Amino acid sequence: MGPLRVQGGQHGTTVSAHKMEILLAVLLIRSGQVVPISQLMHEVWGEHPPQRAKAAVHVYISQLRRFLARPGVAESPIVTKAPGYLLDVGPGEIDLALFRDRMRTGRAQLAAARHAEAVRTFEAALRLWRGPALVGLRESPAINTFVIWLEEARLECVELMVEANLALGRHRDMVGFLFQQVAEHPFREAFHRQLMLALYRSERQADALKAYAAARHTLNRELGLEPCRALRDLHRAILAADDRLYHTVAA
Repeated sequence: MGPLRVQGGQHGTTVSAHKMEILLAVLLIRSGQVVPISQLMHEVWGEHPPQRAKAAVHVYISQLRRFLARPGVAESPIVTKAPGYLLDVGPGEIDLALFRDRMRTGRAQLAAARHAEAVRTFEAALRLWRGPALVGLRESPAINTFVIWLEEARLECVELMVEANLALGRHRDMVGFLFQQVAEHPFREAFHRQLMLALYRSERQADALKAYAAARHTLNRELGLEPCRALRDLHRAILAADDRLYHTVAA
């Protein structure tokens, strides 16, 4: 996942026309669902489409069908179905579907305390990312909403991957990575909590307390908030040298 790309054989290709790229992205986001022509017009031109917008959509769809044509396959994946069009793709043909499957599997493995398997599954999900999703297409309301959701899903995957690694006692391996996540996502309190725990388990109690102070300062200064309960509870546990903070499982 990242910039829009269609994979064919060993090579990936991109749509060069911007409006066609928006149409394809919207159909991908809504794959398996009929997207009305009126919505496609709105996604491409907003509140004030040109007079011949509907005809233009038909032309762009025709061009996309040629772009997506596959040798030996007569049917186009873009199906005309009233009141619009539907993108019909098979299992595993869209990275998003693979990402969702791996997230679902990883959560189940984590819940079953199969932490090593969960790490591998979450890492496989994250390897699908090639950069920021659908760059340059966010003037489309549907795409913008989707990108916000997708980034949230990616960060959740990172959090769960770290949780599984910490459960396996890989706290030292996670410290540098978590410093980076905190720097990039300063308001995501889960990363602050994980960094504090990784530092404490790495015999860096003072640094863990500094990490809490830094998180509290950022939240206070930027948002006027105190740290969440999980952060406050962990701070107290570190001060009390609570033995439960060292709980890990065998790899």
